[in-house]
Amino acid sequence: MSHEQINQYLSNWTERESTAEAMIPLIGRLHRKNNVVTSVYGRAIINRSVIGIIRAHRFVRQVEDSELSVHDTLPVLEAMDRLELGQAHVDIGKMAVKFKAEGDGRSLEDFLREEIGPVVGQHHADCEKNAVEDTKDVVLYGFGRIGRLLARILIEKAGGGNNLRLRAIVVRQGGADNDLEKRASLLRRDSVHGPFNGTITVDEENSALIANGNFIKVIYSDGPDKVDYTQYGINNAIVVDNTGIWRDEDGLGLHLKSRGVSRVMLTAPGKGDIKNVVYGINNDSITDDDRILSAASCTTNAITPVLKAIHDEFTIVDGHVETVHSYTNDQNLIDNYHKGSRRGRSAPLNMVITETGAAKAVAKALPELKGKLSGNAIRVPTPNVSMAILHLNLDKDVTVDSANDYLREMALHSELQKQIDFVNSPEVVSSDFVGSRHAGVVDAQATIANGKRLILYVWYDNEFGYSAQVVRCVNQMAGITYPIFPKRSREWARALAD
Repeated sequence: MSHEQINQYLSNWTERESTAEAMIPLIGRLHRKNNVVTSVYGRAIINRSVIGIIRAHRFVRQVEDSELSVHDTLPVLEAMDRLELGQAHVDIGKMAVKFKAEGDGRSLEDFLREEIGPVVGQHHADCEKNAVEDTKDVVLYGFGRIGRLLARILIEKAGGGNNLRLRAIVVRQGGADNDLEKRASLLRRDSVHGPFNGTITVDEENSALIANGNFIKVIYSDGPDKVDYTQYGINNAIVVDNTGIWRDEDGLGLHLKSRGVSRVMLTAPGKGDIKNVVYGINNDSITDDDRILSAASCTTNAITPVLKAIHDEFTIVDGHVETVHSYTNDQNLIDNYHKGSRRGRSAPLNMVITETGAAKAVAKALPELKGKLSGNAIRVPTPNVSMAILHLNLDKDVTVDSANDYLREMALHSELQKQIDFVNSPEVVSSDFVGSRHAGVVDAQATIANGKRLILYVWYDNEFGYSAQVVRCVNQMAGITYPIFPKRSREWARALAD
């Protein structure tokens, strides 16, 4: 290879970096000014570095036959920036691919005016309307693993202020003089998910954390019904209970006795008649009359969308779900007494067989699978990212290719695209999925099929992916919805198939 050819690689890379750098202010302005969330094939690109943006484009090669270039998507952002858009989710990667397939000689701006017409020119009207109607106060009751990740997501999504607004965190008094600083430190630094993307300061005088400009009151309380949120200017709030202590209607109903609370979301499987909601599956069952809801479990969220997709296409006769799950705070670091079987043994040193209710819980969101699934779990010595192995007996024959092609389609273009992700690499391991915002990720290389028998391996970040699902549920409870673009068409589908 000549010296000139070698230098060309570096020149091409430098040009891609320059193009990605030009995208960053456009992405930021669309988010802050217009409340437009941008992504590339489901990968969010807000607040991403140059390398992060390039990697998001590079990912496309795993799900399409060719890599998507930043040179294809920069013009999409530039045109969107001129259109005074109202709030929306726009996948600029898919939009660029669709323009190539369906542009038909039109200018990119004319194409976009047709594709995202309902939000074109809606910026000014939306700003006034959303400021009054769409901003919703949110309170996090508890500040453990899930609570802190929910805080990260809510702070990140604050944008122009026309979203969910994290107003307060409720915790028990820690007993330390520097309690606030300790809370801030746990939000600032995370051994699994890395540093907080921004700045956090402590306001001791007002008992608050200020994260990326968001004033978050820290309230100390020893009971859900003992807080008057209105004295902090918090009204009609959604309380997200991530303690796991109260899981039935009586316990969670205590929150509704506190002034300033309108609704409650539980980040664990609810008991009794509480609706267990898996966003993307049965979130249409949420009504204005629902005061207490559950976001089910991380495993239920991971497997239900994949099971629904397979059942819709191939019909599941029965099956077994085996969960290989990272250890959790419920287990012991070293051998000690535990009321649960086996969980008293050291979590970092053992694989621990335990029970899971996820297989049965699927039926609460997907009634057609009631009684068809069994389940078990193995806790393993990793701190985060789990896997569900789905052993399914189907009503019709299936091949590895037909199953993977179908699930890839579901991940890219169906209504489940935020729940199901798809990876087709022989080298991925659990740590590669830390931070995934999808409920579950189908590992195409691991798929096994034989006649009517299908085995699927589904990765999931049992902390971050689940937290993203919770936020989606809370958004719907708050009445905050974003139109999603682009819409799929027959021409685009044909171009992708060809």
